[in-house]
Amino acid sequence: MFIPINNNGWLISENAPQYMPSFELNKQVVQKAEGYGLDFALSMIKLHGFGGKTEFWDHGLESFTLMAGLAAVTNRIRLFASTAVLTIPPAIVARMAATIDDISGGRFGVNIVSGWHKIEYSQMGLWPGDAHFGKRYDYSTEYVRILHELWETGHSDLKGEYFQMDGCKLSPRPARRPKIVSAGQSDRGMEFGATWCDYNFCLGEGVNEPTKSASVPARVLEHAKKAGRDVGAYMLFMVIAAETDEAAMAKWDSYEKGADREALTHLLGHAAHDVNTQETSMAAVVQRNPSPINFNMGTIVGSPATCARLLDEVAEMPGVAGIMLCFDDFLGGMDMFGQKIQPLMKCRKDRVPLAA
Repeated sequence: MFIPINNNGWLISENAPQYMPSFELNKQVVQKAEGYGLDFALSMIKLHGFGGKTEFWDHGLESFTLMAGLAAVTNRIRLFASTAVLTIPPAIVARMAATIDDISGGRFGVNIVSGWHKIEYSQMGLWPGDAHFGKRYDYSTEYVRILHELWETGHSDLKGEYFQMDGCKLSPRPARRPKIVSAGQSDRGMEFGATWCDYNFCLGEGVNEPTKSASVPARVLEHAKKAGRDVGAYMLFMVIAAETDEAAMAKWDSYEKGADREALTHLLGHAAHDVNTQETSMAAVVQRNPSPINFNMGTIVGSPATCARLLDEVAEMPGVAGIMLCFDDFLGGMDMFGQKIQPLMKCRKDRVPLAA
């Protein structure tokens, strides 16, 4: 579950559900996800929105603080917070993670955000210059090496290009190293994930065309083999469901017609700032569609039977370790998934919900 830490989820549309983020909303979403047997919840970190009529992502919570609260009100589900690596030193993230891991009983992990949306950092005077676009994974590599060292040994003396550690200490350490994930779409991002992370989150593409993005998990698998590690892809798909295919498609058509053009102009303009963009990168995927109201992510639209069939197709693609879900309407969508879609999915046939 990719939880709604910012307003309006992942639909940049005046016709989509409009809501503010809150702890209460995310608590309900994550408790439902846990009840229906989902494995993890991940919160992003977004520090500057896109504006427009919907004030898209202008309102957002802080990831680690939110997940600390959710750790205290859940029992089984794994929780991942996101660190924007330019904003918080790795030694502080290591300590925050160790604390939340203790609160959760060993269920916590960290998502590494290397940074492609320049204005998030320049607004705070933290942007190191546009050369960072091409070096962000080198920066993140040193960052993650420090996390590994502190969690595993309680000590780091790493001397790198970006960080100079001087007998840095961490205690108490987590009982086991927290999982680290990233969301690399480019080959360089996937290489980083395969070498230093446990999973790689990737965007699906297309509407009701799950295999359109088959090359993405295949590339993750290729990079993992080169690195000699078992690192699978978690594919991100939005689910827009209704009782019938026609009703679900009517919702999708309405969302497209209500596109917030001003917010989209901001998104596309800032995605274009990355002059080092590879064709496979996140920024390139976003720019591929002239109206990416859903960031051009893979979208499953239909009845419970249609959604179940298409999600099973995602699960069957080589290199796919799992699926990360988001919804147009998170509370209703979570119930629709747990009660009507999941029971029809072949890849979830052994999953018994903990609660209705």
